[in-house]
Amino acid sequence: MTEQASSEDGGVVGAEGAQSEIDRSRPHPARIFDYLLGGKDNFEVDRQAAEAALSARPELRAMARAGRDFLGRTVRYLAESGIDQFLDVGSGIPGPGNTGEMARAVHPDARVVYVDYDPIVSAHSRALLAGADPALTAVVQADVRDPKAILEHDAVRRVLDFDRPIAVLLIALLHFVSDAEDPAGIVAEFVAAMPAGSALVISHASEGHAPGKSHTAARKGWGKATSQIVLRDKKEIEAFFTGTDLAEPGVVIFPAWRPDHELDDAERALDFGYAGVGFKP
Repeated sequence: MTEQASSEDGGVVGAEGAQSEIDRSRPHPARIFDYLLGGKDNFEVDRQAAEAALSARPELRAMARAGRDFLGRTVRYLAESGIDQFLDVGSGIPGPGNTGEMARAVHPDARVVYVDYDPIVSAHSRALLAGADPALTAVVQADVRDPKAILEHDAVRRVLDFDRPIAVLLIALLHFVSDAEDPAGIVAEFVAAMPAGSALVISHASEGHAPGKSHTAARKGWGKATSQIVLRDKKEIEAFFTGTDLAEPGVVIFPAWRPDHELDDAERALDFGYAGVGFKP
């Protein structure tokens, strides 16, 4: 969102038709991510937070791109594996190569539900998807910390058939859930609801190859954001896949998950985030 646009009415219609306020006073992860990707759907406060983080970790821009590329490769892989239903939780502001676009390149009638708790994300998603078939697409404003509310939401149940495999995407999301909020329990609830043959997709920030001061400084850029980053190591991230069988190559850095080209040294150095895909037997 441009600064000119930010002067307009901040209210958007939420998932239940209620008026929700867009908070322009604090940076938001989805808008920061949008800025890192070169988007325009962000405010000055988001740009300041992103630049503060970039001053400590210039690789963050490349990492954001690697994360978006991982989403595209994963959705294409799952669609080519036969899955045509996707629950994208923490979907962020839609852009080129979004979940529906990638899935429908393989399955034109793929069913996709986008979920995010930020009203600005929901508003942009609805604008992007205006005119889409409501039988195949829905946008839900909800929080991953309440998986039951997501799984039982009328729109989710209308679009997705829980008698057939579903891909649940938790992309760049769980590092915004604190240990006290029980991220393992949240993931387990989604896995329990998934039919056999479904897929769980997770990407998550980690300390990587340069822990310590530089990462701490980068996190300060997010200090006033609506959600704080919780870094977890590879073993902790692997544990989220309990109840699923990890697809090859397992949990690896974003660029190394089924790359479509040979990685260069710069890509191999992007190791402060891990990702994987697990199938429910």
